[in-house]
Amino acid sequence: MLSVVILAAGQGTRMRSALPKVLHVVGDRPLLEHVISTARELGAGEIHVVYGHGGDAVPKALAHLNVNWVLQEQQLGTGHAVAQAISHVKGERVLVLYGDVPLISAATLKRLIEAAGSEVGLLTVELDDPTGYGRIIRDGSGKVLRNVEQKDANASELWVREVNTGFLTAPAAKLSDWLGRLRNDNAQGEYYLTDVLAMAVGDGVAVNTAAPADVHEVLGINNKRQLAEIERHYQRIQATALMDAGVTLRDPARLDVRGQVSCGRDVEIDTNVILHGKVNIGSNTKIGPNCLIINSVIGDGVEILANTVIEEAEIGAGSRVGPFARIRPGTVLAGDAHIGNFVEIKKSTVGLGSKINHLSYVGDATIGNQVNIGAGTITCNYDGANKHQTIIEDEVFVGSDSQLVAPVTIGKGATIGAGATITKNVAPGALALSRTPQASREGWKRPTKKKS
Repeated sequence: MLSVVILAAGQGTRMRSALPKVLHVVGDRPLLEHVISTARELGAGEIHVVYGHGGDAVPKALAHLNVNWVLQEQQLGTGHAVAQAISHVKGERVLVLYGDVPLISAATLKRLIEAAGSEVGLLTVELDDPTGYGRIIRDGSGKVLRNVEQKDANASELWVREVNTGFLTAPAAKLSDWLGRLRNDNAQGEYYLTDVLAMAVGDGVAVNTAAPADVHEVLGINNKRQLAEIERHYQRIQATALMDAGVTLRDPARLDVRGQVSCGRDVEIDTNVILHGKVNIGSNTKIGPNCLIINSVIGDGVEILANTVIEEAEIGAGSRVGPFARIRPGTVLAGDAHIGNFVEIKKSTVGLGSKINHLSYVGDATIGNQVNIGAGTITCNYDGANKHQTIIEDEVFVGSDSQLVAPVTIGKGATIGAGATITKNVAPGALALSRTPQASREGWKRPTKKKS
């Protein structure tokens, strides 16, 4: 069984934030949650997360994740951190991950575990500028001898470009023994996890290395600038995956995916679109610029025009929504619906072929098929204490600037005259009006301003 230990106890002072570093987000998920998800992809039998800075803030924020939380009261180095968790490990092999390195992939870690075999595995990478990283020291035949931290390296060792990423896997029993032998007689006064490499070599255990497919996988986050850089790379990965699946992106650099997105064939997405949470998009659907879609299902052949917000809703096939529309939670468009500019719909169902094209608010309503709702119509659903339902049956025509005061039912085929305030049910096929008689005064003059 594979046991994963994730180190997440660092303070992250360079983040200049009261929030523990591992709770900062990439793709709208905490850094640590990304790493835990990757560990699950590996099929880890158990996941131990070592936390410290921020007290219980980290386990409280991620209490929904099924992991074992291990407190490191004093932050005395990476070796000390792993030592806090090793007594909880039940698996035969341990894999050490880092809570502030969110882009490490399961594929890379599988290669690392395969390279390790029954011995030690270490993920290394060659950098043009290795400043700040521990250097990997090999013998003349290429075997790993040890890791040297930069502050402890001599002049020749500082020229080495192969660096230690910190990702390590080892037999649990041997790792436990090596951790117990760690010393802190170094420039930092810390217990380095990487010192176990020299111990392994000394005990005749080979250190086998693997490299990531992309250097961004092993880049940690220490400040807000790095956080932004990793966010951009993460978004490039999401955009590439969508394009590989056949989605047309007008500008891959101007799409943000903050969750899980699935798309059908021939989907087109314009610039500055944000897809948040779980979003399913059907085939032949077009999404215009500057749209926000949250936890929603978009059917086939839908057109979402610019500057539209859709949240926790279902948009039926063939519908057109926007521009500048807001579709709020609990809304279902059955299909071929037209929801136009500056229309807000909340917790309502809209039947097949119905149209709400301009400047309207519809809340807590059930709207039938082939209904036409004119500009400026409002369902008055709130009486100051409770919400009430408006029911509009099939083939109703609602004239512009009407108010439907719930609870109220408009029968099939009824017509509401423009400017009406409807407070009582309207019978099927009836015409409902609520206008005062028009009065005109001939020769009337407008007031004029008095001269001072």
